[in-house]
Amino acid sequence: MKKILTLAGWCLALPALAQGLPVQTPITEIQPAPASIGADVPVTYFGTAPSTVQKELIGPYQLLKAGTIDQEKGTITLPLYKGRLASGETVWYVLTDTSDEANAAALGLNFSSKLVYADVGRGVRKASQQLINGETVVVFERGRVDFSPVHLVTPGAEPNVFPPTAVQPGSVGDADYSPLAKIGDYIYNAPMVAFNVSEAKLNEYCSGNADHSVVHDKVVSICPRDQVVTLALTTGFSFGRPVLYLSTEANNALPAALEGATLAPGLTDVRVGGDDSAFSAVERLFAVINGPTNVEAGVIHPQRQGFNSALKGEGGPLNVLGGIPTVATDYSPLWDLNVGQWTRHAIDKHYRARLRDEFQTLGYVRAGWLTGPGGKAFGSSGLIVNCPIVFRFL
Repeated sequence: MKKILTLAGWCLALPALAQGLPVQTPITEIQPAPASIGADVPVTYFGTAPSTVQKELIGPYQLLKAGTIDQEKGTITLPLYKGRLASGETVWYVLTDTSDEANAAALGLNFSSKLVYADVGRGVRKASQQLINGETVVVFERGRVDFSPVHLVTPGAEPNVFPPTAVQPGSVGDADYSPLAKIGDYIYNAPMVAFNVSEAKLNEYCSGNADHSVVHDKVVSICPRDQVVTLALTTGFSFGRPVLYLSTEANNALPAALEGATLAPGLTDVRVGGDDSAFSAVERLFAVINGPTNVEAGVIHPQRQGFNSALKGEGGPLNVLGGIPTVATDYSPLWDLNVGQWTRHAIDKHYRARLRDEFQTLGYVRAGWLTGPGGKAFGSSGLIVNCPIVFRFL
């Protein structure tokens, strides 16, 4: 069993660190209040959300429909798939996105046409369906993951604790590992959650207390017997809407460790910096280093955000995602990390506030209030995180 981490991802709280227990960012920090607040009737008297009639309208909407969401715990329970590596090892994985629009609708996955452009170099692994001992199995040609490393993030010195002084992702893929796989004519986002471990062993974690030296750090419980796995979600925003998403891989050790995700070197071959241009496989994610932090320990500042806040144990960084399905047409689970830093001038003038929207963020960049790290030009960091969208609250 992996023991205590210095900081187990972005979404831990300091009391939990003292006890060695992972804690999710309070969903109430971004979840809208019910319509009954200030009204003369209880919430049960209100009609259904408009989004249940037409998904583009305002209201809660589940995007990744393949699973069941627990909003209180900030988790999703997805179907667990059993595959094989060509060399014979067992691969346990989930499905979140695909470039096959019809199958996305049929399976409750996110549709992303942009995934086809990730099929460069090691960006996409080849896979095929094969009949093995009378059972149809997806066999991946390459890509292993070691889940045994101890997840470690050591914050820097106060007051600016980012960047951390040491990081170690809790799971590390080999040089060929990417979560993307081409099966038939289409590309699927198939993050690995366990590798080369028996069904009997994983069934020990059907009720929780998953051993993260055996499974992905986002796994809360895993149960091959019931063919399901429960995964922790991350909170953020997209075009002003609070959202939940699943962080599973990154192409660099720093974001992989911060996200509690797997280091996936194969994603390094996917081109960044192009965003919505022709043949781009990525969409932009905006993160800030020095957003507002809590003024008192244990108190949630209404505007808190950013890496410094997360590394202080105040909650997740509350990143801003670009286009998601039902809001934009350019969605991709591969997010090109654009990191911003508030300038001294912006802080002194009290311009600094929680960012919620892509164009709000870019407006602050144009005004000169946000720059890249250390005052450098704002733009792509070259880092990719695989974060399938799961749910929007509005």
